[in-house]
Amino acid sequence: KKENSYYVPSEAKVAFVVRIRGINTLHPKPRKVLTLLRLRQLHNGTFVKLNKATIQMLRLVEPHVTFGYPSKETISKLIYKRGFIKENGQRIPIQSNEQIEKQLGKFGIVCIEDLIHEITSCGPHFKEANNLLWAFKLNPPKGGFDCKRHSFVQGGDWGNREEYINELVNNMLQRPRSPTFTQLHYL
Repeated sequence: KKENSYYVPSEAKVAFVVRIRGINTLHPKPRKVLTLLRLRQLHNGTFVKLNKATIQMLRLVEPHVTFGYPSKETISKLIYKRGFIKENGQRIPIQSNEQIEKQLGKFGIVCIEDLIHEITSCGPHFKEANNLLWAFKLNPPKGGFDCKRHSFVQGGDWGNREEYINELVNNMLQRPRSPTFTQLHYL
């Protein structure tokens, strides 16, 4: 204030996008955008670098997805709990740093912590790091969604939820309930 200037926090560079709606009666253009974002199934999630093009893509599929700006803690939780990498077109769980070093060592990313830092800071090799990760397969949120028909601003679920995405992801990372005896009896 003394220098007649105000502090304005920087805008988020990375968003985490989760698909919350199915594919029935979906127009071809939003369907194509969902495949470009690697959101082919319900409750899949991916990291997206925010720029003009991706923001327009998110606007086009907004009624079918929810997104926000994840914290470093949420990003590391996702990678440690549900992290899978692509290796020869196969989905392989991350078990050691050697797997990451083999794929991304030439970019200076040699361990899981480097991968988390690259995604959190949206570094110069974000694209390579993000493409190595398979889309996160999440559970439905504990307690279910509030209302898929309305936007988050109107008390629903779809659209931009900014920092509240951390709460949703934590709910979706909870282990699913084990079936009760009566449910097993009818299977």
